[in-house]
Parts: sequence; structure tokens; C-alpha cells
Amino acid sequence: MEKKTILAVVLSMVVMLGFWALNERLFPPPEPTPQPVGQQPQAPGWPQPTIPTQEDGLDATWDIMPTGEPGEIIPQEYVVIFTDALRVVFSNAGGSIVSYQLNRHFDRGEPVEMIFTGDAGAQAFQVAFGNWHDVILGRARPIESNFRVNRVSDLIVEFDQNFQTPGGGQFNLRKRYTFQLDEYMFELRIFLTGGPGVNYFNFEDAAYTLIFGPQIGPRFTRLDDRHEFRRYMTYRGGRLRTERVNERAPSIVSDQPDWAAVVGKYFALVAMPHINHNFDIVFATHPEPGLPAASRLLIERQATFGSRIEDRFLFYLGPKNQQNLVRYERGDNAFLVRDSGITDIAANSGLWAILSPLENALKWLLEFFYRLIPNWGVAIILVTLFVRLVMFPLTKKSSESTLRMQALAPQIKEIQEKYKGNPQKINQEMAAFYKREGYNPLAGCLPMLIQLPIFLAMFQLFSNHFDLRGAMFIPGWIEDLSIPESIIDFPEGFALPLLGWTALRLLPFIYVGSQLLYGKVVTNPAQQGNMQMKIMLYAMPIIFFFILYEMPSGLLIYWIMSNLLTLGQQLIINKYMIRKKAVAAATAPVVEAPRPVIAPPGGGKKKKKR
Repeated sequence: MEKKTILAVVLSMVVMLGFWALNERLFPPPEPTPQPVGQQPQAPGWPQPTIPTQEDGLDATWDIMPTGEPGEIIPQEYVVIFTDALRVVFSNAGGSIVSYQLNRHFDRGEPVEMIFTGDAGAQAFQVAFGNWHDVILGRARPIESNFRVNRVSDLIVEFDQNFQTPGGGQFNLRKRYTFQLDEYMFELRIFLTGGPGVNYFNFEDAAYTLIFGPQIGPRFTRLDDRHEFRRYMTYRGGRLRTERVNERAPSIVSDQPDWAAVVGKYFALVAMPHINHNFDIVFATHPEPGLPAASRLLIERQATFGSRIEDRFLFYLGPKNQQNLVRYERGDNAFLVRDSGITDIAANSGLWAILSPLENALKWLLEFFYRLIPNWGVAIILVTLFVRLVMFPLTKKSSESTLRMQALAPQIKEIQEKYKGNPQKINQEMAAFYKREGYNPLAGCLPMLIQLPIFLAMFQLFSNHFDLRGAMFIPGWIEDLSIPESIIDFPEGFALPLLGWTALRLLPFIYVGSQLLYGKVVTNPAQQGNMQMKIMLYAMPIIFFFILYEMPSGLLIYWIMSNLLTLGQQLIINKYMIRKKAVAAATAPVVEAPRPVIAPPGGGKKKKKR
């Protein structure tokens, strides 16, 4: 961040704090005027209030007790909402969501569960009376008392309950969820209505805190930033920002972002607050028993001097893919959300973002071949074949360059021997020699240089492309191209020491075999005695074996097929070059060597007679 920006932020904060302090001193809030009980507004169903024993308003985050109807007992019950995309289960204990399943996406044969919970059980979208700090420390507990249930329609459900403060003040909390038939976005409205003794809502400087947690799904064993990860993002004014979060330091965002998100590899939670008041977004990762890692999103609604609150939230909880997110850019959704910037969470966030155009091109090819043959593994093989065919002219040129290099090797060695001990002179003579012969020594490296970005783009594609999640190639073996395959899974909880492997995988061994075979064919006998070539031929495949062992199986299929196809191309090129040499030798003009002069006996000179 630039110095001017930091200075502007600091000065803005000083001005805001000074204005707040001056406003509090010059214009203090009016003292509440007690009213007769009969004249105070009441919501239907409230019992007759007790005489307040404290000032109007609320100032405690504990001992807020549900009251209900006189003599009313509310049993715990569950409510289920079905849509084309979702199966959502609510508990009236706090009016929270205990299960949120995606009907069209599966995890280990079951619909993906988006609320990943620990030993405490799932209770997402809970409300706590208190600020986020007290919630995290456990001083303000989420409400778990049973609410009354009002099933408004097949897609709308309400939960409400009356509460009483230690001083006798009363208020009502109502939560209303609205879903749509074919969307992963839903609406949550929160109503707080002050009754007798409650003219404003202030629980330790907050009206309430809305909590999502402990973790978004699907299930995972650990966050390794490759097979699964969590990123925390906010979006404001067209700018996407990634927030830093760790167990010791939650991330607090107070600049009223348009939305905040907890983003995984394939799924995401996006919260869009629509509040006409200040609010804070908090990301927290403090641990929970029975959970590999936690990713909480809290929305603290700051205190208000009004006796009624009506806040609206939109939540997207579903797949992180363009197909579902783009409708909230175009506006073709039931909530009329448009130009939200939400598709940014599905944008390429890999290490090599510069390769995004190449990745998108490969993705288009994959989808094209998948439409022809609906098997993603076959589509990968066809893409590999297409890439090798496109690169064939370069591969052929590289092979010809290698053979030319072999022919020029004696002359190159002669130059190196002649100017031994003078590297500068060697470089000059070599450059002149290459120019004279019309040879470019980098020509043989070009296919390798081009193949590297393709490989990196493929790695990103197989790691991020949503459609490859759960994509099967060979039943019983390669059932998900986005993760490593396995032929033997080790017992749960066991991993090989140092390596950390949890399964025996076959594709890495096939890769090593294909790489060694490829290297054996493309290396000529003269080079095989070279130590550097031996390292390239044998050591590099072994090193890459360990690097690729935990890589997505789709990537290994691409590399294995690329090796095999390149091997076939090389055999064809070798035959072509042999035939070309034979034709050149047969058509070359025959130059007779000069006959040697044979001297007569005695050296060819006649002896003079004496």
C-alpha cells in the first residue's frame, strides 16, 4: 500500500473518531421516558410484562430468556425444504440450518453436504445477542431455544420467539428464509421488534451477531492448498480483496463490503448483507473438536436506537462455477441481483494466472471432445492427441536439429579442443560456425519450452475445473480425475513416514515407465555415455515420480499419453530421417577418387651405367 493511501486512511479514521466523540458530547441520546404499560406497543402473543427494574434498553449479553406464550411448551422439530437444487433441513432450536445438501453434486456417493460440522453438530445461521468478540470467546452464546414454526409456503419458512431481559424488557426475534426452485441463493430476513421496556437494541455495542459455521463442505481431511483450501474474500466497489486469517487473529472487515465469501476449491459461501446500518464482517478459524479446520463467517449488526430492526441478507451457498454464478451478474435470478462481481470467486487464482488464456483454450477443447464422447478421461486423451498433432511440425524440426547436431559434433569438438582454456574465443568461434552452417542450437529446445506452459495450464485446469470434480474415467480405478487415483488405500489414519502417502497409486509408476522409454528412444547411443544425459534420462523421471505422486489423475493421464504419442512421433521421424539419408546418399553424384601413382621398383629412377 502506498504511503499516501495509508496516510489518507489514518486521517479518515481520526476524523471519524473525532466526529463521533464530538457528536456524543454535543448531542447525547435523549433519556427514555417511561410509559404506562397499557400504552406500550405489543406484538401478538406477548404475555403481560413485569414492571421494568432497569432503564429502557439492553446492555447485557447474557440472561436473555425466551418467554413464549403463558404455559406454552414448544417441542423441538425439524423442517425440510426441497428444491430442484437443494435439500435444506432446519431445526426450530434457534431457527438454524442443520443440513444443506446439493442435489446435483455428490461426495462419496452422497449429495454434497455444505455444512461440515464437528462434534458439536451443525447449527448454521444462528443468532447471538452480543458482539462478535463475545461470540468467539463464548460470552455470548448462540440462541438454541425452540422457536415457533410458521411454514408460509413450500419455499418459505419462519421461526419466531419472544425474549425477556433481566430487567423485564421484552422483544421478539423472527427469522424468515425464502428459497427458489432452481437457485443456490436464498434470502434470510431478521426482524427484531421491541416490546415493553425495550426502545433500542444494544447488546455490548451490537444488536446481534449472525453466525455461519463451523465450516463449509464438502468433507475433507486437511487443507493443503491443493486438494482443498479455504480463502476469505470481500468485494467492494468493483474490487476483490483477499483477507488474511489465522487461528490467533480473526479478520475484521468494517468498510461495509458488498459481499463477503468463504471460498473452497469447488464450493463457496457468499454473504450479501442489505442493512441500512453499520455492520462488521468477521472471518474466524478458531478450532472446534472433531473438525480438521474451521472457517466461520460472522456478521455483527451494530447497535441501534430504534425499537424495530428489519435486516435482509442474501446467501449463495453452492458450486463455485461460472454456470451458476453468472446469473447474478446478468440479473436473471429471482432476487434481481446483477453486476455483483460474484463471478470473481471462480476466476483463476492459481500461481500462474498469466496462463489463464491457455487454460481457457484447453478447457474449451476438453468440453468440445466431451460433447463428442461423454467421458472426461477419453476427452483428455483426445486433447493430448490434438496437442501433439499441432506440435508435430515443431517436434519434427527438433528431431532434425538433433540429427544435424550429431553431424556437426566432430567439428564442434575440434573448435573446443583448439581453443581450450579460452571460453570467450570458443563462444566467438562457435557463433561464427553456427552462422556459417545455418544452424540454430536452440531449435531443438523449442518444443520443450512450449510444452512447459501447456503442462502448467493443464495442472491448473485439472485442479480448478469444476466439471472434472467427480469425473469418472475407469470405474473401480480412476473414478475422479480431479484427485489422485489409488489401487490400495492404506488403513485410515496411517501414512507412509516422511512421504505422507495414504495410498498405493498406479499412474505414477506408469508415468515413470513411459518417461524412461521415451528418453531411451530419443537419446542416441553417443549421448547415452554422457553423464549429464544419464541424469536427464534416469534421475529426472524418478524426481518427477515423487512430485506427481499426489497430483490429479487427469494430469498424469495427459503426461503419460503425451509421452507415448511423442514416442510414436519420434519413431516415425527416425524412420523418415533414415529414409531421407538413404535417398540423399543414393542420389548424390559419385566422385571418383584420384588414382594413386605407383612408383616403379627402385624408387622409379633409372640407374646410370658406369
